[in-house]
Amino acid sequence: MNSPVDRRPLLRIGELSRRLRVSDHVLRAWENRYGLLQPVRSPGGFRLYSEADEARVRQMQAYLADGLSAAEAARAALEGGMSPDPGWLAGPPAAAGSEPLAALRQALDAFDEAAAQAVLDRLMTELSLPAVLRDVVLPYLADLGERWQRGTASIAMEHFASNLIRGRLAGLVRGWGSGHGPQALLACPPGELHDMALMVLGIMLNRSGWRIGYLGASTPVEELARAAGTSPPDLIVLAATVPENLEPLRSELASLAGRVPLALAGGGATAQIASAVGARLMTRDPVTEAEQTRWPR
Repeated sequence: MNSPVDRRPLLRIGELSRRLRVSDHVLRAWENRYGLLQPVRSPGGFRLYSEADEARVRQMQAYLADGLSAAEAARAALEGGMSPDPGWLAGPPAAAGSEPLAALRQALDAFDEAAAQAVLDRLMTELSLPAVLRDVVLPYLADLGERWQRGTASIAMEHFASNLIRGRLAGLVRGWGSGHGPQALLACPPGELHDMALMVLGIMLNRSGWRIGYLGASTPVEELARAAGTSPPDLIVLAATVPENLEPLRSELASLAGRVPLALAGGGATAQIASAVGARLMTRDPVTEAEQTRWPR
């Protein structure tokens, strides 16, 4: 346990940022996504950070330097040990090789929309859609997320690349709620804003004949349940990047899983949570999960 001295609030985030040479945007992301920082409020309402917070950030930086992902590094810093986190975005080794991924990264890092669109256009003509999504788009998004967490990709770069790729994915979803196949209802829990991997899952399920009802990011569970009651789906998929976005919802998810088949996906979906609520756990990348998800009988 931390001693009272270790836990004494000492610093505001600006000073912590200067000490650690990590931007305050990245520190806030590590605090919000992973719980790495545990500030207390001053009487004036300011967040104050302790020596223990500083030590955890330094430990996380050391794990990042050793090659761990941001999620792995944060978990290791919090738990004092290593914990694997394969990540839902990262698929198997790229069948198309690293060159397309490098070309896409170069264009997007340079804020060159025309070049990035040209790379994606070429890939769409040369490769199958599953190969483009699994071997290029998803690994790129995983890499971008890691670089943003490390502070080596700017907010502007992340927004530019994410918006461009989201636009391309949006072009693939027209009419995905039509047809006569089984229906899947896809959503992210409250507080979860990262939904592009879930979009990829929906696109690939639709290519397999599923009808998609897409609720997207930060969906209240009561709204998800209401949508499921209005038009009962054959499957609900709830995706989260961190367990903290699912843990508080155990009772609501157990109730939902008792009425409709429920699957949990993403880096935040753990075997413990899935078992506790009676849900299926999706552990593979979204393209593979879509390929392996069978129609209900």
